[in-house]
Amino acid sequence: MRIGLAFNQRPHDVVASLDVADRVPREFQSQPDHFVEWDEATTIDAVASALRAFGEVVLLEAVDDFPARLARARVDLLFNMAEGLRGPNREAHVPAIAEFLGVPYLGSDPLTLGLSLHKGRTKEILRHRGIPTPDSVLLESPEDVHALQAVTHFPMFLKPVWEGSSKGIAEANHVASPDAAIERALQLLKAYDEPVLAEAYLPGQEFTIAILGNGREARCLPVIRYRFEALPDGALPIMGYEAKWLWDHPGAQFDVLECPAQITAALEARLTTVALAAYRALGCRDWGRVDVRLDAHGNPHVLELNPLPGVIPDPDEHSCFPWAARAAGMTYDELIQVAAAIAWRRLSGQILEVSEPTRAAS
Repeated sequence: MRIGLAFNQRPHDVVASLDVADRVPREFQSQPDHFVEWDEATTIDAVASALRAFGEVVLLEAVDDFPARLARARVDLLFNMAEGLRGPNREAHVPAIAEFLGVPYLGSDPLTLGLSLHKGRTKEILRHRGIPTPDSVLLESPEDVHALQAVTHFPMFLKPVWEGSSKGIAEANHVASPDAAIERALQLLKAYDEPVLAEAYLPGQEFTIAILGNGREARCLPVIRYRFEALPDGALPIMGYEAKWLWDHPGAQFDVLECPAQITAALEARLTTVALAAYRALGCRDWGRVDVRLDAHGNPHVLELNPLPGVIPDPDEHSCFPWAARAAGMTYDELIQVAAAIAWRRLSGQILEVSEPTRAAS
């Protein structure tokens, strides 16, 4: 079997990298935070290594002439982990190209990826399906911020509407009054040049639920609880940019994930039920992750979905999906292989067989 691996590799030094000009548009070369969603070479290598159990792996960096390279590669399956670079549909670019070329691929389709990345569109679908999600106001321009004067449920939390990996999620986004919300919303609208979601801030615990499978066969891996007590004293209990990218670094002993979550069976059942409902409502396929937070009464509310989950192999990096897989008794290689096998069964109705050792080593 011939498997393509679509990815975006993060430049280590965006300014000094000798080859970055060949891969990254000039307007982003001095802005390293644009690449927090992209993967390190170690992650790409680990995924490729796991996939070689099935045959030959073709590395396809999703930049420049990617469509032509994908067409020439003639792969049987495309394992997509490319995040894209710009715009509200960036996560959908690779799947859309694959569909155009008729290349079978792992993961959700372009519609689901586009809707899920846009937090406002996600919440509209969740509300329509009766799935609990915090009340919110979508601010698409500076003229819209005056709607915050009519909001009665404070505090609120503001988010750039189509960012991932906690980009733009800072403690300063927690606001306690209409005036503070308007000021911060205007700052975010200018800084990110995209709509802002003003969402009711829920004071309860937060969880993330990794899901594997499709339709009725989709299943949740062990629930992860964010240990906000591990954050620095006085920190807002959120998994924001500071927590993910500043405080959590090698050697920091930042024990922020609890998996399996030490919660009651009743709460676990409620969390997994709402997560699966959201996963199915947005049309997620093969794998994905759902973030859920409790309100003041302990009721679960879906914050957002990630149908293109991060899979950093190093446990010290606190990548949620591999953490949940380990708690379920899976190795990293097994996680990647199971995801590929789930996609192949959906696409072909067949079991994805491990190749002979000689072929796997090619």
